[in-house]
Amino acid sequence: MTDWSAWHEGYADAGSDLSRRLAVVEHRVRTWADAAPAGPLRLISLCAGQGHDVVGALASHARRLDVTGLLVESDRGNVAVARREVRRAELPGIAVVQGDAARLDTYRDAVPADLVLVCGVFGNISDRDVRRTIAALPSLVAAGATVVWTRHRRAPDLTGDIRLRFGASGFEELDFTSPAPDRFAVGTHRLARPPDAFSPDAAGLFTFTR
Repeated sequence: MTDWSAWHEGYADAGSDLSRRLAVVEHRVRTWADAAPAGPLRLISLCAGQGHDVVGALASHARRLDVTGLLVESDRGNVAVARREVRRAELPGIAVVQGDAARLDTYRDAVPADLVLVCGVFGNISDRDVRRTIAALPSLVAAGATVVWTRHRRAPDLTGDIRLRFGASGFEELDFTSPAPDRFAVGTHRLARPPDAFSPDAAGLFTFTR
Protein backbone atom coordinates (compact mmCIF):
# COMPACT_ATOMS: atom_id res chain seq x y z
CA MET A 1 0.00 0.00 0.00
CA THR A 2 1.10 3.58 -0.65
CA ASP A 3 2.91 5.43 2.15
CA TRP A 4 0.70 8.53 2.08
CA SER A 5 2.92 10.55 4.40
CA ALA A 6 5.91 9.99 2.10
CA TRP A 7 3.73 10.72 -0.94
CA HIS A 8 3.38 14.31 0.26
CA GLU A 9 7.12 14.87 -0.09
CA GLY A 10 6.44 15.68 -3.74
CA TYR A 11 5.12 19.07 -2.66
CA ALA A 12 8.68 20.09 -1.76
CA ASP A 13 9.46 20.30 -5.49
CA ALA A 14 7.87 23.51 -6.75
CA GLY A 15 8.09 22.26 -10.33
CA SER A 16 6.38 18.92 -9.74
CA ASP A 17 2.94 18.11 -11.09
CA LEU A 18 1.82 17.71 -7.50
CA SER A 19 2.78 21.30 -6.69
CA ARG A 20 1.33 22.61 -9.94
CA ARG A 21 -1.93 20.80 -9.26
CA LEU A 22 -2.01 22.21 -5.74
CA ALA A 23 -1.67 25.74 -7.08
CA VAL A 24 -4.70 25.22 -9.32
CA VAL A 25 -6.79 23.78 -6.49
CA GLU A 26 -5.84 26.63 -4.16
CA HIS A 27 -6.85 29.11 -6.85
CA ARG A 28 -10.22 27.42 -7.24
CA VAL A 29 -10.78 27.52 -3.46
CA ARG A 30 -9.92 31.24 -3.34
CA THR A 31 -12.19 31.89 -6.32
CA TRP A 32 -15.03 30.15 -4.48
CA ALA A 33 -14.42 32.19 -1.32
CA ASP A 34 -14.19 35.44 -3.31
CA ALA A 35 -17.57 34.85 -4.94
CA ALA A 36 -19.41 33.44 -1.92
CA PRO A 37 -22.20 35.52 -0.38
CA ALA A 38 -21.65 37.20 2.97
CA GLY A 39 -22.07 35.00 6.01
CA PRO A 40 -20.76 31.68 7.28
CA LEU A 41 -19.32 29.17 4.81
CA ARG A 42 -18.83 25.43 5.15
CA LEU A 43 -16.35 23.15 3.42
CA ILE A 44 -15.53 19.46 3.43
CA SER A 45 -12.33 17.83 2.18
CA LEU A 46 -12.39 14.09 1.48
CA CYS A 47 -9.03 12.34 1.96
CA ALA A 48 -7.57 15.71 2.91
CA GLY A 49 -3.97 14.56 3.32
CA GLN A 50 -1.98 17.26 5.07
CA GLY A 51 -4.53 19.96 4.26
CA HIS A 52 -2.24 21.92 1.94
CA ASP A 53 -5.03 23.05 -0.38
CA VAL A 54 -7.33 24.42 2.31
CA VAL A 55 -4.59 26.00 4.42
CA GLY A 56 -2.77 27.45 1.42
CA ALA A 57 -5.93 28.98 0.01
CA LEU A 58 -7.39 30.39 3.21
CA ALA A 59 -4.44 31.33 5.43
CA SER A 60 -4.38 34.92 4.18
CA HIS A 61 -7.86 35.16 2.64
CA ALA A 62 -10.25 37.90 3.76
CA ARG A 63 -13.01 35.32 4.34
CA ARG A 64 -10.81 32.97 6.39
CA LEU A 65 -12.75 33.44 9.63
CA ASP A 66 -16.09 32.92 7.89
CA VAL A 67 -15.14 29.37 6.95
CA THR A 68 -15.82 26.30 9.04
CA GLY A 69 -14.76 22.99 7.67
CA LEU A 70 -14.05 19.32 8.13
CA LEU A 71 -10.88 17.77 6.75
CA VAL A 72 -11.08 13.96 6.82
CA GLU A 73 -7.91 11.87 6.55
CA SER A 74 -7.11 8.29 7.56
CA ASP A 75 -3.30 8.50 7.84
CA ARG A 76 -2.25 9.41 11.39
CA GLY A 77 0.93 11.20 10.30
CA ASN A 78 -0.90 13.32 7.77
CA VAL A 79 -3.58 14.18 10.33
CA ALA A 80 -0.89 15.43 12.74
CA VAL A 81 0.68 17.62 10.03
CA ALA A 82 -2.70 18.99 8.93
CA ARG A 83 -3.67 19.91 12.47
CA ARG A 84 -0.35 21.65 13.01
CA GLU A 85 -0.68 23.65 9.79
CA VAL A 86 -4.29 24.62 10.55
CA ARG A 87 -3.19 25.93 13.95
CA ARG A 88 -0.22 27.74 12.44
CA ALA A 89 -2.48 29.42 9.87
CA GLU A 90 -4.91 30.40 12.64
CA LEU A 91 -7.97 28.87 11.02
CA PRO A 92 -10.13 28.19 14.09
CA GLY A 93 -13.12 26.99 12.11
CA ILE A 94 -11.26 24.13 10.41
CA ALA A 95 -11.34 20.72 12.12
CA VAL A 96 -9.13 17.82 11.08
CA VAL A 97 -10.36 14.33 11.95
CA GLN A 98 -8.73 10.94 11.53
CA GLY A 99 -11.42 8.83 9.94
CA ASP A 100 -12.79 7.05 6.92
CA ALA A 101 -13.67 9.58 4.21
CA ALA A 102 -15.73 6.94 2.42
CA ARG A 103 -18.28 6.70 5.25
CA LEU A 104 -21.12 9.16 4.87
CA ASP A 105 -21.78 9.27 8.60
CA THR A 106 -18.35 10.91 8.97
CA TYR A 107 -19.94 14.10 7.61
CA ARG A 108 -23.03 14.06 9.81
CA ASP A 109 -22.11 17.33 11.57
CA ALA A 110 -20.51 19.01 8.53
CA VAL A 111 -23.33 19.04 6.00
CA PRO A 112 -24.61 20.75 4.00
CA ALA A 113 -21.31 22.09 2.67
CA ASP A 114 -20.82 25.04 0.35
CA LEU A 115 -17.57 23.58 -0.99
CA VAL A 116 -16.43 19.97 -1.26
CA LEU A 117 -12.88 19.00 -2.22
CA VAL A 118 -12.40 15.56 -3.76
CA CYS A 119 -8.68 15.80 -4.49
CA GLY A 120 -6.37 12.83 -4.82
CA VAL A 121 -9.31 10.44 -4.69
CA PHE A 122 -10.55 9.58 -8.18
CA GLY A 123 -7.18 8.27 -9.35
CA ASN A 124 -7.00 5.77 -6.49
CA ILE A 125 -10.44 4.13 -6.59
CA SER A 126 -12.34 1.99 -9.08
CA ASP A 127 -14.38 3.50 -11.89
CA ARG A 128 -17.52 2.16 -10.20
CA ASP A 129 -16.61 3.92 -6.97
CA VAL A 130 -15.89 7.16 -8.85
CA ARG A 131 -19.42 7.05 -10.22
CA ARG A 132 -20.85 6.18 -6.79
CA THR A 133 -19.01 9.08 -5.16
CA ILE A 134 -20.13 11.64 -7.74
CA ALA A 135 -23.74 10.45 -7.43
CA ALA A 136 -23.58 10.93 -3.64
CA LEU A 137 -22.13 14.45 -3.69
CA PRO A 138 -25.52 16.21 -4.06
CA SER A 139 -26.42 14.82 -0.63
CA LEU A 140 -23.39 16.46 1.02
CA VAL A 141 -23.88 19.98 -0.28
CA ALA A 142 -26.05 23.06 -0.02
CA ALA A 143 -27.89 24.60 -2.95
CA GLY A 144 -25.45 26.10 -5.44
CA ALA A 145 -22.45 24.46 -3.79
CA THR A 146 -19.12 23.95 -5.53
CA VAL A 147 -17.11 20.75 -5.91
CA VAL A 148 -13.42 20.74 -6.84
CA TRP A 149 -11.92 17.41 -7.91
CA THR A 150 -8.67 16.10 -9.35
CA ARG A 151 -7.65 13.12 -11.49
CA HIS A 152 -4.53 12.17 -13.41
CA ARG A 153 -4.92 11.84 -17.17
CA ARG A 154 -2.70 8.84 -17.75
CA ALA A 155 -4.22 6.10 -19.92
CA PRO A 156 -7.00 5.32 -19.68
CA ASP A 157 -7.93 9.00 -19.32
CA LEU A 158 -11.26 8.96 -17.49
CA THR A 159 -11.64 12.70 -17.01
CA GLY A 160 -14.12 12.95 -19.86
CA ASP A 161 -16.36 10.35 -18.25
CA ILE A 162 -16.02 12.06 -14.86
CA ARG A 163 -17.15 15.36 -16.34
CA LEU A 164 -20.16 13.66 -17.93
CA ARG A 165 -21.00 11.99 -14.62
CA PHE A 166 -21.03 15.33 -12.85
CA GLY A 167 -23.42 16.64 -15.46
CA ALA A 168 -25.68 13.62 -15.06
CA SER A 169 -25.75 14.22 -11.30
CA GLY A 170 -26.99 17.77 -11.73
CA PHE A 171 -23.78 19.79 -11.74
CA GLU A 172 -22.68 22.44 -14.21
CA GLU A 173 -19.01 22.76 -15.07
CA LEU A 174 -17.30 25.99 -14.03
CA ASP A 175 -13.73 25.14 -14.95
CA PHE A 176 -11.54 22.31 -16.23
CA THR A 177 -7.79 22.85 -16.08
CA SER A 178 -5.17 20.43 -17.41
CA PRO A 179 -1.70 21.27 -18.75
CA ALA A 180 -1.56 18.29 -21.13
CA PRO A 181 -3.41 15.05 -21.95
CA ASP A 182 -1.01 12.87 -19.93
CA ARG A 183 -0.74 15.14 -16.88
CA PHE A 184 -3.15 16.15 -14.12
CA ALA A 185 -6.62 17.67 -14.29
CA VAL A 186 -8.59 19.85 -11.89
CA GLY A 187 -12.32 20.16 -12.39
CA THR A 188 -14.75 22.58 -10.75
CA HIS A 189 -18.51 22.06 -10.78
CA ARG A 190 -21.52 23.80 -9.22
CA LEU A 191 -24.71 22.04 -8.22
CA ALA A 192 -27.43 23.34 -10.55
CA ARG A 193 -30.41 21.57 -9.01
CA PRO A 194 -31.81 21.12 -5.49
CA PRO A 195 -29.58 19.04 -3.21
CA ASP A 196 -30.47 15.49 -2.24
CA ALA A 197 -31.37 14.51 1.32
CA PHE A 198 -28.40 13.46 3.42
CA SER A 199 -28.46 9.79 4.41
CA PRO A 200 -25.70 9.07 6.94
CA ASP A 201 -26.53 5.37 6.98
CA ALA A 202 -26.06 4.92 3.23
CA ALA A 203 -23.43 2.52 1.93
CA GLY A 204 -19.79 3.59 1.77
CA LEU A 205 -18.59 5.59 -1.20
CA PHE A 206 -15.29 3.97 -2.16
CA THR A 207 -12.34 1.74 -1.32
CA PHE A 208 -8.79 2.81 -2.10
CA THR A 209 -7.12 0.43 -4.52
CA ARG A 210 -3.53 1.28 -3.56
